Amino acid sequence: MAEEFELLPPTLQNILDQDSLKWIFCGGKGGVGKTTTSCSLAIQLAACRESVLLISTDPAHNLSDAFGQKFSKEATKVNGFDNLFAMEIDPTSSLQEMIEQSDQSGGGAMGGMMQDLAFAIPGVDEAMGFAEIMKHVKSMEYSVIVFDTAPTGHTLRFLSFPAVLEKALGKISSLGSRFGPMISQMSSMMGAPVGDQQDMFAKLDSMRAIITEVNNQFKDPDKTTFVCVCISEFLSLYETERLVQELTTYGIDTHNIVVNQLLFPGKESNCQHCNVRHAMQQKYLKEAHELYDEFFHIIQLPLLTEEVRGPEKLRDFSKMLIEPYQSPV
Repeated sequence: MAEEFELLPPTLQNILDQDSLKWIFCGGKGGVGKTTTSCSLAIQLAACRESVLLISTDPAHNLSDAFGQKFSKEATKVNGFDNLFAMEIDPTSSLQEMIEQSDQSGGGAMGGMMQDLAFAIPGVDEAMGFAEIMKHVKSMEYSVIVFDTAPTGHTLRFLSFPAVLEKALGKISSLGSRFGPMISQMSSMMGAPVGDQQDMFAKLDSMRAIITEVNNQFKDPDKTTFVCVCISEFLSLYETERLVQELTTYGIDTHNIVVNQLLFPGKESNCQHCNVRHAMQQKYLKEAHELYDEFFHIIQLPLLTEEVRGPEKLRDFSKMLIEPYQSPV
């Protein structure tokens, strides 16, 4: 039976061509090459966009390892590039910093309340951390931002953050109406600044506004897309299908799948492991094509004989995202 649709080109050129994109996520199971893919995509984007920021929200800090350069929570220019910047952040540490800051500025009650809140509402620490990051990122005016996300389970948690902060605001508001007068009285007796609670309320409210705005952008296919990264194995393919469905439920655009670490043993190869693995990978690759050919660009990348580390190797590897890899066999 003839196919009724035209195969989409097996490259990520479509992402480079879409000038309106502002946020690009690379995600998938751990160990499938997300960081290499996100670094390579950022390198290709740097060649055609004014400025690119690459952010890792994975506490493992893989970007420093990939580029062989130390990155921190401040955006740092990547060696060898004029317009590519990278930063590594741990969303959960942001809340701790905020508590410490409010303690230092004399607002002990506010720090204490924040700490109580962090324990009382699951996810509020991450939500606040994410809002701080987004506030920081939005003020920096990059043309496009690439996220190297944590493994799949954590990938889309940020989409529930507005609801989490809404809950936190509700909690503070109810506590405020019950204990506000008492807290104010005690604060003034002890000579502590009054208005901590209002400060915290205002801070949470501005965070919620930022997250809501950013989330709306994430659901706009002109501004945001998600690149799924996997390997050609049953579990990885299964995880990718779950990720695609989850993205669809949240209304986030996804139309690119990168299949990494493919083996291409030579015709004369008598390595049993290589041949068996190649046969297995081809089987799951065929399944991936059956599942996704109609709506997805499927990019195939080879397993290399050496690690892709350092700007030069990443630059070479990144070309394969744009020009399909031709197996030598």
